Amino acid sequence: MADSSAIDALLRAHALGATVYDTSDVYGLGHSQRLLGKMLAQVPRSSVRITCTIGTYKGTGQHAYSSLNLFRQVEQTQENLGVKQLDVLVLAHADFGPRDRYLEEARETLQALRDSGDVAAIGMRMPGTLPASPATSDPSVGHRASQPRYDFLFEQLNPQVLTTAAHPLEPHTGHNAATGAESGESIFSFAHRHGAATMIHEPLLHGLLTGRYGPNAAFPPGDVRTQYTPADLEIVDRGLEGLRSRFGRDPQALARIALHYCLRRCPDSIVLAGVSSPEQVGWNYGGLTAEVSDDDYAFAERAYSTLHAELAQAASAKAVP
Repeated sequence: MADSSAIDALLRAHALGATVYDTSDVYGLGHSQRLLGKMLAQVPRSSVRITCTIGTYKGTGQHAYSSLNLFRQVEQTQENLGVKQLDVLVLAHADFGPRDRYLEEARETLQALRDSGDVAAIGMRMPGTLPASPATSDPSVGHRASQPRYDFLFEQLNPQVLTTAAHPLEPHTGHNAATGAESGESIFSFAHRHGAATMIHEPLLHGLLTGRYGPNAAFPPGDVRTQYTPADLEIVDRGLEGLRSRFGRDPQALARIALHYCLRRCPDSIVLAGVSSPEQVGWNYGGLTAEVSDDDYAFAERAYSTLHAELAQAASAKAVP
């Protein structure tokens, strides 16, 4: 997307009511932030909330969560965006070095950023489901995504916002009535237990759930969608056919039902949807004005569940030597 179109898309989203804009220091290595900054210069700062994910990029430093790197990345992000304060600074991962070497340093730095007003709130990116078993007997050791590990980190860092990738193909988690076993605590249950807000991203599974990408789709090097094989894309394309028959064959029709599904399944969460054009912004918002009935929701749930199972089966078959 051309820079001018990207700015127009951001402005269109603002005009239609978008209030939360998500960015990262690694999106275009600052270019994405500078484009967002041009949009922010044209709207009242009080009308938007800015979230920024940090921790993937460490430059030449020892660790992404070293004090020096955290201060440097926040300062650069503020400059790129043209703002004095980030509403939410999201930590990209839970790896604070061997035996959490950088955890205390990061905690003190994050508190200093809040005290100075450079950051209003801290967030953490988490997996959608947290296994109940700990990585080790000591939750400060290791970086496996377990519930005890994140309970420990929550106590240490006190984040106000939790974020995760979530889309309609994600299975429901929680207590399994058939077996009496726990399949893992969902991030939403975890957030409720800790009194934190939640945000979800990738609700359209990188655009695959819009039906825009068939089995012959080609993605440029570095595109996140290169992880999907032609066989995967064929399964998705075939699995969306029932939804097309019921809701419409246009990508915006499939985007509409997927976004409605996420909003209904996660009613207390902010849903962050990426866009590639001002027109797509209009389609996404326009689709939200039409109600989705209980029958439509149940139909979509069955279709997504079947598609998830087929993709999981294909992945299992590929894993067999």
